[in-house]
Amino acid sequence: MTAELTFATTRREDPVPAAEREMILANPAFGTTFTDHMLTATWTKGEGWRDGQVRPFGPLQVSPAAAVLHYAQEVFEGMKAYRHADGSVWTFRPERNAARMARSCERLALPVLSEEDFIGAIRALVEVDQAWVPDSGTGESSLYLRPFMFASEAFLGVRPANEVTFSIIASPAGAYFPGGMKPVNLWLSTDYARAGAGGTGAAKCGGNYASSLAGQLEGIAQGCDQAVFLDSSTHTYIEELGGMNLFFVTKDGKLRTPALTGSILEGVTRASILDLAPDLGLEPEEARIGIDEWKDGVVSGEITEVFACGTAAVVTPVGELRWDGGSAPSTAGAEGGEVTRRIRQTLLDIQYGVAEDTHGWLTRLV
Repeated sequence: MTAELTFATTRREDPVPAAEREMILANPAFGTTFTDHMLTATWTKGEGWRDGQVRPFGPLQVSPAAAVLHYAQEVFEGMKAYRHADGSVWTFRPERNAARMARSCERLALPVLSEEDFIGAIRALVEVDQAWVPDSGTGESSLYLRPFMFASEAFLGVRPANEVTFSIIASPAGAYFPGGMKPVNLWLSTDYARAGAGGTGAAKCGGNYASSLAGQLEGIAQGCDQAVFLDSSTHTYIEELGGMNLFFVTKDGKLRTPALTGSILEGVTRASILDLAPDLGLEPEEARIGIDEWKDGVVSGEITEVFACGTAAVVTPVGELRWDGGSAPSTAGAEGGEVTRRIRQTLLDIQYGVAEDTHGWLTRLV
């Protein structure tokens, strides 16, 4: 399939001064500051994709009747651009993000953007805003990329929109959890489910994240950092956090993660860890994992480490699991277990060009 979209560029007349930009890049927060430009394109029924452009970052003009505001027809992706030591800029497995966005679009009845157009759009924006990619050697700093698509047609009616907007914005980012490798304590949500069978759990859409917030607030009220959700039908099988997948390391060398059931998001980091496991002497396993296996496993020593993973946070050790009336102890120590740290560093070394990319996961952008 060939690319359909080309992107005209209109540069911002008043870009952020270089000195101010460097101050931002020296200590970037996550998702609070944005680059000088954004990318947009429009799809209309009968005409397809058109009007691709890189333009100054600024508000999108939508009608109060825009379908997304009423029917939540929207999907998004999350990925990063990394500066290597030679000054080049790369991204990690963008074809996986493109494929997942295509699956999300199909589930939300949105038009599919080809892999060529998806990666071409990422490259077009990063080429213009490459000065916003933090320098190599600045810890875990990167340029976070947020492609998203939404129903922009002004129409009140329950049907797929006839006009859709695709956009990419970018934000320089440091570590997602400022505490670094400090383990996160999790609240077991039993009153809420993130997604249900036949729903949109496997799609990366805003509604899944909105549905996780009540459980997250409940967890915060109980002194936890995040919430973990169970399957909606039996409330016995582990699914994921509000925005991260879970892994369990066992004493016999297995690396276990909940199997994809249609209500769990197929994370790019999750897939990469499963691929890396044999290289690290671990046996990857995808299976239905009961919550009692977690509770009992960390007590018996069968489970030696628990960690969560995602593009934003990379890999984060999990500490204590709490629920109404009880808790399961942490296996993470102060900075996570040995396997957790090794997996995390292996991923980071590949992404930042420190280690050889033997899997062919990196795509050069600039």
